[in-house]
Amino acid sequence: MKKPLIISATVVAAMIALAGCSTGTDGGSMPGMNHGTSTTSTQPSVSGTEHNAADTMFAQMMIPHHVQAVEMSDIMLAKKDLDAKIKALAEEIKAAQDPEITKMTTWLTGWSEPTAMAGSHSMNGMMTSADMNKLKAAEGAEASQLFLTQMIAHHEGAVEMAKNEVTDGKNADAVALAKSIVSSQEAEINVMEDLLATL
Repeated sequence: MKKPLIISATVVAAMIALAGCSTGTDGGSMPGMNHGTSTTSTQPSVSGTEHNAADTMFAQMMIPHHVQAVEMSDIMLAKKDLDAKIKALAEEIKAAQDPEITKMTTWLTGWSEPTAMAGSHSMNGMMTSADMNKLKAAEGAEASQLFLTQMIAHHEGAVEMAKNEVTDGKNADAVALAKSIVSSQEAEINVMEDLLATL
């Protein structure tokens, strides 16, 4: 019984190593996501498989966090007569976070970790069902103001989680993504605060 297990583990390890190579090149091609592909290309198996509890928690928590940000953006993009700057921001958030969701899901699968955390865990910046319903119901300038206010809080929560990963994480790719999230979302917070001041 042990022999098939050893073979299957070897196959899984090889697949993970290959996945590590592919995620490294994908990340390098995205704007603002160039986080040292030379490191991942020289040691793909290390960055692809080695991880700790902080890496797992970061991915498991950031996935639903990103999913909600994409949902909030979709809500805004479905509204009529949406301000062009708000539309561009919502599209930018979707374009950045959709591929990151896929990337983190792939990592968790490669690490043989569940893609969702067991039990309920509170995450800073997450909107409640009531918050989401308010955003859906709002129109015009009110919708734009609400979206910006909610998304600023949402981004601040993501930045906090990402900073924890930078401090405590082990996986090179996960730490690099966390650093990218900190820089990109802090920049978007500044943009949103400026937009909010003009509404």
